[in-house]
Amino acid sequence: MDERPNFLIIMTDQQRGDALSAAGHPVLMTPNMDAIGGAGVRFSRAYSTCPVCVPARRSFLSGQFPSTHGVLNNSSIEWHGPSLPGVLRDAGYQAEWVGRGMHQTPPHKRYGFEHMVFKDHRVSDDYDAYLDRREPEGSGGYYGTGVMHNDWTARSWHMDEALHATNWTVHESLRFLDRRDPSCPFFLVTSILAPHPPLVPPAFYLDRYLRQDLPAPHMGDWATPPENEGVGRDVSADRVCLTGEALRSAQAGYYGLINHIDDQIRRLLNPVDGIQSRTNRNTVVIFFSDHGEMLGDHYRWRKSLPYEGSAHIPFMIQAPERFGLRRGAVDETPVCIEDLMPTILDIADIPIPDGVDGQSLLPVLCGKKLLDRPYLHLETAPTYHALTDGKEKYIWFVEDGQVQYFDLISDPHEVKNLIDQPENADRMAWWRDELIKVLADRPEGFSDGKQLIEGRTYPGLMGK
Repeated sequence: MDERPNFLIIMTDQQRGDALSAAGHPVLMTPNMDAIGGAGVRFSRAYSTCPVCVPARRSFLSGQFPSTHGVLNNSSIEWHGPSLPGVLRDAGYQAEWVGRGMHQTPPHKRYGFEHMVFKDHRVSDDYDAYLDRREPEGSGGYYGTGVMHNDWTARSWHMDEALHATNWTVHESLRFLDRRDPSCPFFLVTSILAPHPPLVPPAFYLDRYLRQDLPAPHMGDWATPPENEGVGRDVSADRVCLTGEALRSAQAGYYGLINHIDDQIRRLLNPVDGIQSRTNRNTVVIFFSDHGEMLGDHYRWRKSLPYEGSAHIPFMIQAPERFGLRRGAVDETPVCIEDLMPTILDIADIPIPDGVDGQSLLPVLCGKKLLDRPYLHLETAPTYHALTDGKEKYIWFVEDGQVQYFDLISDPHEVKNLIDQPENADRMAWWRDELIKVLADRPEGFSDGKQLIEGRTYPGLMGK
């Protein structure tokens, strides 16, 4: 019998790092997500190094930073390097992708997975076919409410809850577990579209958060509202001024989607008939999100930005007892999506391919060693470069050279830009020098090794 561990990867789309009960959220209920960290390690300073869908998912597949794999925004290029599922497949794992598509190019390319059951709005997909066979005539599919891909508008799901994409994704994951090849270990990615808009949770979950006293968005003393307070702008605009019912509905829709996910993944994690009972408690469970959501903070909506709402993500790992992970630990090491590939391969005792930028977290998970990384580099083309260790953050905007500096310990919501305070001059000089080094070899010319050079462009890249 093959005793190597199985892997269940639960990836949500657009879930903020603070959108967990375990992270201290004042109203959101996520007991099942929390329990993954409670049985292992929750990394409280995890980041998406390029917080938009395509590059974040490319980093998951490749273990490479955006500057290495070349996807720096939601434009996409085909990729031919070694992938995490491909390496596992070649080592004898059964690799399956279920749910929200990988968002890579071309859409049907498997990138190392043996089989995919997915939803991807760019092509006819399995979820659409599923709905076509079951939805009432005129329902309009997943977007039949009129609430679309990036909108801040929200309302309840318009069909039977069983037809929601979250339910379908968990259902298809359970189908895989029941039909998988039991002679080999598996690598299953359960990729959930929510809480990415449309903000259409089932009515029970929307109503639950409409009843709550919801937290106000965080507003920096540096933030400015959109012209005319956003009135007349498209409902998918990235600059917003949400107040009253508009804000309340958007928050309730977002939190409701997360709470719905939390209940549904219990079907996978239930010790009676979930994944561990199917695998003799021999499964590593990893939970993370590809990026966050600004949710009205600093008058912003959606993602892509270097701020905590956008770049900070949930990140939790539990494993069978024989691996010796600390139980219930909250670790402040700055980690990122790129670390998942080497960590998974290390746990599976499979050599890590050349060219992987991430680092294995297994020694950190076991409390045996600190990670050799002083900070993470965040970027989204064509906007900014940022460095953070989870305690401080230095942001440099490419177009005009504007700088922001935040103390995340005293100001976790980035309300006060400290750039003009003389007492911070030495720290800001240190961060600037580090960014000059990080960007010194970049072909765009952001740095000449001595200074940062504003106004440089990213040749050949589409807009974000």
